[in-house]
Amino acid sequence: MSVGRRPVQSRTIQIAPSILSANFAELGRDIAAVERGGADLIHVDVMDGHFVPNITIGPPVVRAVKRVATRPLDVHLMIEEPERYVDDFVNAGADMLSVHVEAARHLHRTIALIKSRGAKAGVVLNPSTPASALEEVAGDLDFVLVMSVNPGFGGQEFIPQSLDKIRRVWEMLDRVGRAAPIEVDGGIDHGNAPHVVAAGASILVAGNAIFAAADPEAATRALRTAADSMTGTRA
Repeated sequence: MSVGRRPVQSRTIQIAPSILSANFAELGRDIAAVERGGADLIHVDVMDGHFVPNITIGPPVVRAVKRVATRPLDVHLMIEEPERYVDDFVNAGADMLSVHVEAARHLHRTIALIKSRGAKAGVVLNPSTPASALEEVAGDLDFVLVMSVNPGFGGQEFIPQSLDKIRRVWEMLDRVGRAAPIEVDGGIDHGNAPHVVAAGASILVAGNAIFAAADPEAATRALRTAADSMTGTRA
């Protein structure tokens, strides 16, 4: 099965366990487990209690994670005025940094700032934000993150309409000639992973599906198998 000009078989599917659902008292242990299970990225959710109704972590925890993780850190800023904290998070170890189109007043400038600091720049779309909000910056992005739940809390159910949005984002990137991967975050599990990949996603963020399992290492492998079922083998 293929979508647009980039068939599933030509894409490398990446798994990004979200430490929001990990045991913070045993964070190093949990990160090591998912890395043994084949995680490609470690996803870090940063929330400020203003842009979203939750407070999580800041640069000191990202710095601590960087010391123990052997995979790149994918840091998702669910915060107001994200441009004020780009340097702090890149200096703490963020390899990928994504900001919400709804939160960045000067989005193009913020994307340029992230890239100038040596990190990959991504933009995030909330469930109610149309794909067209990316129209003017699509050509500058290193990746797009589509939220398939309303941001703020882990353990929510996947919003089915997200599949259509993933397809629309894919088509937009294709029109501007940008082969940027699409990341999807929210309610991802072994059941819906193949559908998300078929719609156009290349990076799957999963929290509860991995860290709420009895064996996060095995759960990471199982999610990989489910995602790769669209191809039979990884590209």
